[in-house]
Amino acid sequence: MTRRHLMFGASALALSSCVSGTSPTSIEATLGTSPASHSNIAQKKRPNIIFIMADDLGYADVSCYGRREYKTPAIDSLAHTGVKFTQAYSNSPVCSATRTSVITGRYQYRLPVGLEEPLTFRDVGLPTTHPTLPGQLKKSGYQTALVGKWHLGALPKYGPLKSGYDHFWGVRGGSVDYFTHDSMAKQNDLWDGEVEIHETEYLTKLIGGKSIELIEKMNENEEPFFMSLHYTAPHWPWEGPEDKTESDRLKQGGPFSLLHLDGGSLETYAAMVTSMDNQIGRLLNKLDELGITEETLIVFTSDNGGERFSDTWPFSGIKTELLEGGLRVPLIIRWPGITKANTTSDQVSMSMDLMPTLLKAGQAAPHPDFPLDGIDLTEALVSERTSTRQIYFRYSNLDQQATRDGDWKYLKIADNTYLFNVANDPKERANLKISHPEIYQRLVQQYEDWNSTMLPLDPQANTHGYNGLMLADHFNPDN
Repeated sequence: MTRRHLMFGASALALSSCVSGTSPTSIEATLGTSPASHSNIAQKKRPNIIFIMADDLGYADVSCYGRREYKTPAIDSLAHTGVKFTQAYSNSPVCSATRTSVITGRYQYRLPVGLEEPLTFRDVGLPTTHPTLPGQLKKSGYQTALVGKWHLGALPKYGPLKSGYDHFWGVRGGSVDYFTHDSMAKQNDLWDGEVEIHETEYLTKLIGGKSIELIEKMNENEEPFFMSLHYTAPHWPWEGPEDKTESDRLKQGGPFSLLHLDGGSLETYAAMVTSMDNQIGRLLNKLDELGITEETLIVFTSDNGGERFSDTWPFSGIKTELLEGGLRVPLIIRWPGITKANTTSDQVSMSMDLMPTLLKAGQAAPHPDFPLDGIDLTEALVSERTSTRQIYFRYSNLDQQATRDGDWKYLKIADNTYLFNVANDPKERANLKISHPEIYQRLVQQYEDWNSTMLPLDPQANTHGYNGLMLADHFNPDN
């Protein structure tokens, strides 16, 4: 046990007040004093925070959200002891755009890096001068670490250590082989800080082991810690822990062989997801062993909707699409002493909401010159109340646009436009734009008004999507 575990919560509050300029009672002042659980938050010392993000995990790809082919007991345990969100959206249907929103708490379309769908080889990245979630927590006294995937720009201009993290161990790009750790360009992409390293073990296991090692190290200090634990699983290449032969095969291929449209299976996918779940289980056991489970807030989510072998039921669409299946993600938040066990929330949320929520938990202030677009989800964590909101999406491929306002959703794909009630029709089958023209026009206008405040599309930015040449269920007579 460290000195931190013996300290009274007031000392942590004082540290936050001195460093960030926030009041020790700022949480209580913001939420009000009516629900008893609100005052509980104000009395708790700042928690450790572990932010677990899977890569391309579909809405129903863990068993607590409905996956039937395999079990995810560690992730399920978070839902059984915390809050499971049923209407959580990623900010984008691809990864680096969503990661921009997570780390800034703002719509990704405010920054050039957020226009990349996803970021590939362009010299673009997260500006080192932009306030970030780890950076603001660091200012309030948190230790910060990223283990796993970065994907927000390459050295020497960009990198986790330049954007608020004290420690980084992982991959900088979008996808690597799980055994060789080579990128799409056939270059090693495994780093300890800014030093290139070489390992041979299965990447999911390496990420899990390093997360435990860093937690043990940071737990020796008095200050709370914030860890971004961003797995690459279950993003392609389709390789489970026993699939070294598939890695060897892909190694012989040319550039972009990691895409391997001839690879993968439901069995392989299950092995990838359950391997990640096993590592999360190891981490939870370590928190128990260290005696810090009750003072550690955990978030689990995905960077976008599912891909080829995902289960997105009851939604249609996959990654790269603004259909619900490309955007709906699992989101679980467990904050011992604050969240009720085994509860659900219907609050509509987005990836960018996690920054204001976690800043509130850590009693850290956002930067006043960069107002957040995300909302604080604390109310949803302590009560069953929900608030209606408007959220917006765009995606360059096929000129996709979307607005959600309450239960209504406007959607545009290429030259086709739709109006859905996604509460009644989650598969987005019944186009109501003719029968409800006023609602349709209102949502279209809301989208146009919002879009005028964002950066324009960049014709040089990367974008992509799937078609009939790649996936049979995306058949199109023109390709």
